Amino acid sequence: MTLVPLSNVLQPALRYGRAIAGVVCLGWEDARAYTAAAQTLGVPIILQAGPGCRAHTPLPVLGAMFRSLAADVDVPVVVHLDHGYEESDCAAAIDAGFTSVMFDGSKLSLADNIDRTRAIADMAHAAGVSCEGEIGFVGYAAGAESKGTDPGEAAEFARETGVDAMAISVGNMHLQTGAGNGLDEARIRAIEAVTSVPLVIHGGSGVPHGQRAALARSSSICKFNIGTELRQVFGSALRKTLADDPALFDRAQILSRIEAPIRNATVAVLRSLGD
Repeated sequence: MTLVPLSNVLQPALRYGRAIAGVVCLGWEDARAYTAAAQTLGVPIILQAGPGCRAHTPLPVLGAMFRSLAADVDVPVVVHLDHGYEESDCAAAIDAGFTSVMFDGSKLSLADNIDRTRAIADMAHAAGVSCEGEIGFVGYAAGAESKGTDPGEAAEFARETGVDAMAISVGNMHLQTGAGNGLDEARIRAIEAVTSVPLVIHGGSGVPHGQRAALARSSSICKFNIGTELRQVFGSALRKTLADDPALFDRAQILSRIEAPIRNATVAVLRSLGD
């Protein structure tokens, strides 16, 4: 069993100039492909269950599934709750065997975000689990606009909450289907200057690959969340499989043919972050 909390993979990443991929899982086939890619390269992987995944599959099932995958590989695997909006979300994930939880209080006032994140970090740490928090709001493509992270607020948030990782808003955006304009490196450097906690980029699929690699090597950004980029591969492979063989109807046969493309795409993502 190679299950570890988030801090066990992010602290070495911070020291040695690399970043770890937090891959957004929606089911067994993609999670298995992600884990196989990490095993191929011998690097850690963070399997993430976000709100969409949790709406489709109960947390106890996800916890058991991720832990089963971790048992079959030699690399460190973090089982991570992404975007928990309530303390009850995080508590349920801990009960389900997750080794890391993220509380998203980014829409709250600074004081409320600090108070609630600190309480969840304390709960997680008491259970041997890591906690990620978020300061500043990361928006959505064709949706809510981002609110950039203020470096002073980031310093206070990191100091007062005791989180193991801090998600920031520096030009990143969720659900981008192509490379955006890049991250605000001046803001990243300003946040780095007043904090020591590993930093996290949500919406990592929209960050140009060259900048992603450079920041993994040279900044405190130690975790890039990657979802849309790999889900696009899933969709393309699924459409091709059905187009190539329209007579296919068996779910297991169909989905077994898409794992190799997802695994190969994940290997490329992992290599870009410091392999």
